[in-house]
Amino acid sequence: MKQLIQVQQMVQDGALDEKLSVLCGGKSELDAYRARLLHTLEAFGKTFGTDREIAIFSAPGRTELGGNHTDHQHGHVLAASVNLDIIAVASPRSDNIIQVQSEGYPLDVISLEELEPIPETQEPHAAELIRGVAARFGQLGYPLERGFDAYTTSTVLKGSGLSSSAAFEVLMGNICNAFFAEGKLSPIALAEIGQFAENVFYRKPCGQMDQMASSVGGVVAIDFFDPHLPEVRSIAFDFDKTGYALCIVDTGGSHADLTDEYAAIPAEMGAVAAYFGKSFLSEVPANQVLKSIPELRKACGDRAVLRAMHFYREDRRAQGEADALERGDFEAFLRFVQKSGQSSYDLLQNVYPSSAPQDQPASIALAVGSAMMGGRGAIRVHGGGFGGTIQAFVPTVLLSQFQEGMEAVLGAGSCHVLKIRPVGGVTILELSLIHISEPTRHLRIS
Repeated sequence: MKQLIQVQQMVQDGALDEKLSVLCGGKSELDAYRARLLHTLEAFGKTFGTDREIAIFSAPGRTELGGNHTDHQHGHVLAASVNLDIIAVASPRSDNIIQVQSEGYPLDVISLEELEPIPETQEPHAAELIRGVAARFGQLGYPLERGFDAYTTSTVLKGSGLSSSAAFEVLMGNICNAFFAEGKLSPIALAEIGQFAENVFYRKPCGQMDQMASSVGGVVAIDFFDPHLPEVRSIAFDFDKTGYALCIVDTGGSHADLTDEYAAIPAEMGAVAAYFGKSFLSEVPANQVLKSIPELRKACGDRAVLRAMHFYREDRRAQGEADALERGDFEAFLRFVQKSGQSSYDLLQNVYPSSAPQDQPASIALAVGSAMMGGRGAIRVHGGGFGGTIQAFVPTVLLSQFQEGMEAVLGAGSCHVLKIRPVGGVTILELSLIHISEPTRHLRIS
């Protein structure tokens, strides 16, 4: 038997069930996850051939629990990986070509001899994220000596606010780490590689929260004051025991084409920092900004001032949320979340795009969701904002009512009930390793 066939048999026999249940959120989700993995294995064989040694990888989407647009100003965030992910079946090649077939998309092909960013005149695509990850490995002293083939399937929908791009970058990083770096790079290093690929090669000015949450996994509080040495602390908290469900609601307004709206937020916050001779707001005391509002309005504009005020308040809230979870005070956490949502609406102004004020699906979702919960729980814009998704912590006794009400307005299947995934980017099955050992905290489930 070829290894691909052996692995298919292992999955069918349930040999990986214990590990897969950790990734998918429990036994209730296991059958669907196992079927998806079998489909991915079969699709790899049809696309790249069955006579291959293979490895299996997973990288999760993330949910932002606190710190809306604070990471790019080197502030504090609170985030968590979720039980929606991208799976990859991958195998090394003997030449210098990388091929990645993401199901439902064209095949991405890059050469390891061409690892420079494409010209500014060209529109970046997913291939540039792969190229950026490969290039950064070489810059860090781990050049890719040959390529690989990979087939991926995803439940992290593009434009969902759950950071499908970060999950993809972390996935590519885990493949390269396993195949070409002997697993030496840490989850934090892989997150930094992902951000590099997105900033430099994909030309999207994101912070590092998305990649860090996907790569490290679980609930993580992160201080980005020194972005090269971020302080990352894991928060042990069991959301399943709170009596609340974590819901991510797709408002129907994709944020995939709103790069300019996103870019304006760090640009305007950066302009306020630059007024004081600094690069990031975390380097400027909050009271210095408050004392200089008249001058800042003239120099940077009113919206920039409001967004700077949001940063300082949100930065403190993210720290407060982490502390509340650590001491087990979930009600205090919910109050912080609700205040975060109000600040994003009033000060940050990322609930709907300023370029299209007549189109406000997230505003509608927030209004309907708030009415459904009647003042209980918490609800806020999620992630980058501008119309993608909202986040709600819904009392489980109101969950059916909440789902029905949201989907009546936004469409069937728009309300997703998620679970916090305890691990980030992982190797499910190592290359040439058929006998499976117990999961390790190195974030390799193999």
